[in-house]
Amino acid sequence: MNIRTLGKNASAIALTAGMVLAAGPAQAAPARETALDRQALRQSLDAVHEAGMYGIYSTVRDGERSWRGASGVADVATRRPARPDMLHRVGSITKTFTAVALLQQVARGAVELDAPIARYLPDVVPGERGQKITVRMLLNHTSHIADHVGPAFPSLLQGTFESLDDNRFRTFSRRELVELGLAATPTGEPGATPGIYSNTNYLIAGLLLEKVTGENAERYITRNVIRKAGLRHTSFPRTPVIPGPHSKAYESMFGFIDPPKDYSVYNMSWISTAGAVVSTMEDLNQFYRVLLRGGLIGPAELAEMQKTVPVAGVSGAYGLGIYATDLPCGRFWGHSGGVFGMATDSYTSPDGVRQLSMGVNRTKYQSLDENGNIEISPIDYATVDHLLLGLCGQSAARTKAAQPQIVPFAVDRLVSVKR
Repeated sequence: MNIRTLGKNASAIALTAGMVLAAGPAQAAPARETALDRQALRQSLDAVHEAGMYGIYSTVRDGERSWRGASGVADVATRRPARPDMLHRVGSITKTFTAVALLQQVARGAVELDAPIARYLPDVVPGERGQKITVRMLLNHTSHIADHVGPAFPSLLQGTFESLDDNRFRTFSRRELVELGLAATPTGEPGATPGIYSNTNYLIAGLLLEKVTGENAERYITRNVIRKAGLRHTSFPRTPVIPGPHSKAYESMFGFIDPPKDYSVYNMSWISTAGAVVSTMEDLNQFYRVLLRGGLIGPAELAEMQKTVPVAGVSGAYGLGIYATDLPCGRFWGHSGGVFGMATDSYTSPDGVRQLSMGVNRTKYQSLDENGNIEISPIDYATVDHLLLGLCGQSAARTKAAQPQIVPFAVDRLVSVKR
């Protein structure tokens, strides 16, 4: 994501996480190296920990061959080691699950992508705005409805973090969060490009799913997406506790929280159908492989999902809950995600053969310069090395000579916070 200068008296504070890249038109790329260099993958993962990340876990897949590993600690106090099978809050990767569920309704004829949202939810997005914003605009972030997360945690706008702790066990309703986003100043005209990434879009998508299915959105996604994909360790947690073996989640807020604070126990209703899923790296690889091979939606719906538009702060190629990343060895599809203390990236080649999913347990670990811009961290360089090694092979994995075009776990939503 692009980091905008917020001025000398403001700092960029990330509320969710994603990946930055220079994404252009898909071009013919060098062939990937098919062998998984397990020793090099192990060393590259250790390098991320040695660069300052508390804990990282990763699963790489190439056809029937796979590798998984972890490095560092899950708990800095007890030194409990990180494990590759740990459950992890995957944040905005949830958006892919929600988009798939709605595209299933498109296939049924219950939803039209280019219909105004007011056709389905006139009381949620009323008036002319509801007539201009389509379902597609919600899913590709061109609705220009503002993000609700800043208003939901208002102390961040004042330079303090009390609202993170005050809301730890609060249950928000999707409707009240949507109202916060709709009450804020729109980021542009509906349909205008580039779009602006907004979590509020996917809360409205959750409300739409409930309207057309007649059931709770999380239950529908669980039965028709998570279970259909054969995922054994993926869920919407029913309590603030991650339901199984997991790491702690350390939030640094670019040094404003020092030492970093654990936010692993948190009521995730503040992000629900936009970011509340818990999963494992192996499950994420399986999810995207099944999706891209047509196991969750039909060819027509998958083609719609992969129609992309530019979205500021995400990448140059955002589709419907999924986006394209162009690497030296070709194009990959997936999503990034982040919540307080945990960040995730997941990538899959178009044929579903080569995959990498990785999660970390410390977020906003970078420093800020005097203008409030994020400075690239040694962790970023090491993580990019591991990413390129896993997806492209050893020959593509040397990135330290120059600032990487890919910035792992970068912000996708900013609010200004006074120093």
